[in-house]
Amino acid sequence: MVLPDNVPEYSVSEIAGAVRRTLEGRFERVRVRGEISGLRRPASGHVYFTLKDEGAVLAAVCWRGVANALRYPPEDGLEVVCTGRITAYAGRSQYQIVVDSIEPAGEGALLKLLEARRKALAAEGLFDSARKRPLPYLPEVIGVVTSPTSAVIRDILQRLADRFPRRVLVWPVRVQGEGAAEAVAVAIAGFNRLAPGGPVPRPEVIIVARGGGSLEDLWAFNEEVVVRAAAASAIPLISAVGHETDTTLIDLAADRRAPTPTAAAEIAVPVRAELAARVLDLARRLVTGAARDLERRRAELRGLARALGDPRRAIEPVAQRLDGAGERLDRAVAGVLDGRRHRVAVLAQRLRTPREVIAEKGSRLRLVWASASAATAAALGARRGALGAAAAGLRPTALGADLARRRRGLDDLGARLARAAERALADGRARLATQARLLEGTGYQQVLARGFVLVRDDAGRAVTSAARARPGMGVALTFHDGDRHATIDRPRRARAAPVAEQEPLL
Repeated sequence: MVLPDNVPEYSVSEIAGAVRRTLEGRFERVRVRGEISGLRRPASGHVYFTLKDEGAVLAAVCWRGVANALRYPPEDGLEVVCTGRITAYAGRSQYQIVVDSIEPAGEGALLKLLEARRKALAAEGLFDSARKRPLPYLPEVIGVVTSPTSAVIRDILQRLADRFPRRVLVWPVRVQGEGAAEAVAVAIAGFNRLAPGGPVPRPEVIIVARGGGSLEDLWAFNEEVVVRAAAASAIPLISAVGHETDTTLIDLAADRRAPTPTAAAEIAVPVRAELAARVLDLARRLVTGAARDLERRRAELRGLARALGDPRRAIEPVAQRLDGAGERLDRAVAGVLDGRRHRVAVLAQRLRTPREVIAEKGSRLRLVWASASAATAAALGARRGALGAAAAGLRPTALGADLARRRRGLDDLGARLARAAERALADGRARLATQARLLEGTGYQQVLARGFVLVRDDAGRAVTSAARARPGMGVALTFHDGDRHATIDRPRRARAAPVAEQEPLL
């Protein structure tokens, strides 16, 4: 067949461009449902896969910027609905869809994605029971992460007011739709960043709450960012998402799961009336137990007292022996004092006056001086005789010289002897003076010179107390300059006397 000459001629690129423009003009934006297969993720970050159904296959590409922001990441075998535009790829002469968003096609696909995510996070240990922390019994501050416009926050506040009013901090977030998961994760981390004792109180427990809904409505609480934030929370966290039959991944990562938001408030605080009743019951039991224990101890004490007997009977003999020992001690002390007084009196009589001691020492000194003088004179006579005898046998010249020498030696010896005698006499006088001063200082004569009197009875014993000086008794009074005799008269009222006259008599 021969084509006419007027049929236009196109290059391959022109044909490819025309096909691309036709496809993009006809299918500017479409939604395509199919099963993902052949998923590839090269190093560039772009995602390539195919959508297929029972009769056809459509190539798909998702650029890196869009792929990183996808809410539901693509996975092989997942049935999805892709939204994008149809275009042609001239390099392979194929048409494809450039994907802008991906959504699971139906609840079955979401459940499959949820199960795969649950297994991956469980493998990391985020759901282990060992990581879960106990809740405080009565927290002072409760943090709530929820929507401020929903009925959930009102239910929680009402339930807390009924059970045990506590301070509540609400962190408002979106609980559904785009950006809800990130907002919930930021709220959990924000409560944990509050410093204890700061201007905004740090909660002691966090409640993440949302009302019921479909699986798609609750999907924000299945996102990985929310699960990781709940697992990383240092503050104990209660998950209250959906109704009792709804289960999300945050329920597995939380420290405690509540079937409803109202049940979360019941878990967070006890009932005040029940707590007060329990405290009263414990107080009553404590008082009853203490009274019972006290009565038991009283009974034991009474039994021990009966077995012990009257302690006064055991003390009376000891007290009697103590009184007898005290009387004997008084008599012994009085006897010892009397004996010491008598001894002092005897020693006082034996003491000599300083004049007597000085006279005795002087006599001994004179005797020593006389003996020393006689010995000196004898020695000089003997030396002179020896010199005379020696002079008789010598010649006149030698005799004169020897005699002069011996005379000088004799004179020198006499001078040395005189000096030694004077030194010995001076030393003796100094010692005698020292002894005299010591004797005068310790003798009772100095005391008598100050106006005191020594009283002796007829036997010469010292009378040292008024009790021994009986009326009519004759006594000898020794003054510093002599003795006098007197008779003791009856006692008279003592008059006030100077301090010097109130000193005891020796």
